Amino acid sequence: MEISKEESGSGGRYLGHILPDDTPAIMTYSRASPRLIIIDHTEVPDNMRGKGAGQALALHAVEDARRGGWKIIPLCPFFKAQAQRNPEWRDVIQS
Repeated sequence: MEISKEESGSGGRYLGHILPDDTPAIMTYSRASPRLIIIDHTEVPDNMRGKGAGQALALHAVEDARRGGWKIIPLCPFFKAQAQRNPEWRDVIQS
């Protein structure tokens, strides 16, 4: 899956595509401060369910936070569950 990132002034989203013209899996976030984002929503289209698309987006967000030196507040139920299943993400998760 190819993951890209779109940002606006107050937030952004990660987009996961299997094929260039398909409906992407989406994980949205808002920026609370320069060093803190809030992941608030994950949406995976039916044709991508069960293929690890949501997990790939979550891992990408964690790796992006590590590279950028910021923390994540997990408000999205899916991302929050993934963070609880992956204790190695604790370095970037703020509860």
